Amino acid sequence: MKPSPAGAAPEACRAAGAAPSPARQQKAPSAPGQAPRQKVLVTGGGGYLGFSLGSSLAKSGSSVILLDLRRPQWELVPGTEFIQADVRDEAALLRAFEGVDCVFHVASHGMSGAEKLQKEQIESVNVGGTKLVIDVCVRQRVPRLVYTSTVNVAFGGKPIEQGDEDSVPYFPLEKHMDHYSRTKAIADQLTLSANGTPLPGGGTLRTCVLRPPGIYGPEEQRHLPRVASHIQKRLFMFRFGDRGARMNWVHVQNLVRAHELAAEALTAAKGFVASGQAYYINDGESVNLFEWMAPLFEKLGYSQPWIQVPTSCVYLTAVLMEYLHLALRPLCSVPPLLTRSEVRAAGVAVTHTFQIRKARAQLGYAPDKFHFADAVEHFVRARPPPRRARARGLLRLLLALLLLGLLAALLLRGRRPAA
Repeated sequence: MKPSPAGAAPEACRAAGAAPSPARQQKAPSAPGQAPRQKVLVTGGGGYLGFSLGSSLAKSGSSVILLDLRRPQWELVPGTEFIQADVRDEAALLRAFEGVDCVFHVASHGMSGAEKLQKEQIESVNVGGTKLVIDVCVRQRVPRLVYTSTVNVAFGGKPIEQGDEDSVPYFPLEKHMDHYSRTKAIADQLTLSANGTPLPGGGTLRTCVLRPPGIYGPEEQRHLPRVASHIQKRLFMFRFGDRGARMNWVHVQNLVRAHELAAEALTAAKGFVASGQAYYINDGESVNLFEWMAPLFEKLGYSQPWIQVPTSCVYLTAVLMEYLHLALRPLCSVPPLLTRSEVRAAGVAVTHTFQIRKARAQLGYAPDKFHFADAVEHFVRARPPPRRARARGLLRLLLALLLLGLLAALLLRGRRPAA
């Protein structure tokens, strides 16, 4: 099946492991009488956001190259071509970027789950890959580069309410808890610093970055399936954090449109208004995570969590999960149900919301209204049946880890010196 016409990951790089030789997937034929207006390339084009963006651009008349290590799970639309390659493969990028008018650098690694603990891989893809993308853009005289960043370049666990691009600085690199957020912040800065770079033979590289929160939409592959799996395994019987804490989300169609507008705003026709600029992009609404997830619990047939657990206990449990994953990795794969950074950035422990006023004013961004319940409905219709036996085992494991976390918290409290 195909995603919606304009339609996360968040964002997704598929760069794990050794890079295979670049391979092209046959280009889907263009519609009769439709002449492409521009040639664009999307890194991470095999993932949800990258494929959705490329498909939308192709339907608007552009000639689109989707570059990724993993092939898209959806059928290519007319006007798109898939190249199987790694964003760290210089030779492959040099060939793929030839004659390209705009590069959308969506590829990244380490957004969630066990990937967040792969430090070397994250550094190599998010920083090394971005440096190479910028370098090849210059060498191949690509005039425009739009980078998909994240709100995590500014958020590091401290409250942010309606932050904007001018008032909220980068979170200090040395204080980031996870490698993904730190490396995305580095890549964000590298992209903005590259703005104005002269191109060989004349011209200038114009760059901008978009900073979305979590992405949702039909056929989203990262956030919703993972949360649904935890619910089905009865791992979300508890809630934690501040009931008043709020965060933002963005529908894939709104994010795709923001990318298209950003690319247009890097042209002379738009006065290069986006040149060297960063933009927060979301649906324009702030929500509480558990309240926002209510349709998912309802559609899956489970009651919402009612047991309140201290955030410190959940955090210590996440620490134990990370150590368990790393300790058992040589023998088997036990992905952590939660990581420390996910506990802090989950939108339930502390508020972190951002304005989209700048994107509205400079890009003409006007997000459409979408409902999470619609994405849930699509997911429920397509989901496989739950595996009950495994669920019971994982439930016992989680309860054991929670008890260990609570015990550790009590021991630490008991060791504190009296005031």
